[in-house]
Amino acid sequence: MSSAADQHGDASRDEPAAGPASDDDGRGESSNQRLDRNWQEMLQELRVMQTGIQILTGFLLTLPFQSRFAELDDTQVLVYLCLVCLSALITALVLSSVNLHRVLFGLRVKATLVRHTAVIIQATIACVGLVLAGTAWLIFDLVVGRTAGFVVAATILILVLLLWVVYPLVLRRRAVANRSAP
Repeated sequence: MSSAADQHGDASRDEPAAGPASDDDGRGESSNQRLDRNWQEMLQELRVMQTGIQILTGFLLTLPFQSRFAELDDTQVLVYLCLVCLSALITALVLSSVNLHRVLFGLRVKATLVRHTAVIIQATIACVGLVLAGTAWLIFDLVVGRTAGFVVAATILILVLLLWVVYPLVLRRRAVANRSAP
């Protein structure tokens, strides 16, 4: 996966240089303005992920209260518990960006905040992919059978890899090539 900090502008310095950003994209932003915009865009990404994971976690947390839950075999229970732990980890990752902001607020280190939040977002996205595949595995394993569960989980992991890693990297490579072309 490409670095989210790279996708959200240059966040390599804690103290932005005065004046317009060195890689001006026509917006006429200062480094501070770019960091502020990048931070706002990251917050929006985190909001979308938070909503999605809350729904998925809510679904997972209701499963033990369903009558068929008692029919789960040891593997299914283990996968279920791993999914609940991953969902909790995702929630903690999303909220860690908020905490990071609280801890760094007022220190004039927005570039550090943006850079580290970018890493948190990447880790969160990877965990979400695992939860999606694992949840699909569990459902298909229960409804159709173990083989179908593995096929669906593998398919989802491949699709997530293609859509969330390969496709964005191909687009990024093309965009950089087109930007540098005369």
